This record gives sequence, structure tokens and C-alpha cells, in this order.
Amino acid sequence: MGETNWQPISTAPEGVEVLTKIDDEEGVRNETSLVRRRRLWFFPDMSMYVYYEPTHWAALEPAKEGAKGR
Repeated sequence: MGETNWQPISTAPEGVEVLTKIDDEEGVRNETSLVRRRRLWFFPDMSMYVYYEPTHWAALEPAKEGAKGR
């Protein structure tokens, strides 16, 4: 597994599932994959948005071959 290339949240693409986190003076937390729609961040199935704004994002790693369906 490689090192995650975290970017400022202001550069996150819209409509694409990405890895997100909050990383501030209180530490790292809420690391999960989300999808941005305008100013809101949704779970990947779009069932609900989260009540916070992440501070950083990173591209999700491609699924390993044979890992689907596990």
C-alpha cells in the first residue's frame, strides 16, 4: 500500500467518490469515502449528507483484482 496523496478540500472534484478526512489542530478524524455535490458531502450511495466539511481529500485506490464481491 502506498502513501496517500492528500489534497486541500477546495480542490476536490464534484460527483466523484473520494477519500476524505478532517485533519486539524484536534487531530485526524472522520476518514471515509464521500461524494461532493456543490457544497455538501454525501455517502457514496447518496442516501445522506454528512454534517461537517472535510479538510482534505485523496483519490481512492483502484480495487485490487479479485477483491470484488468479498
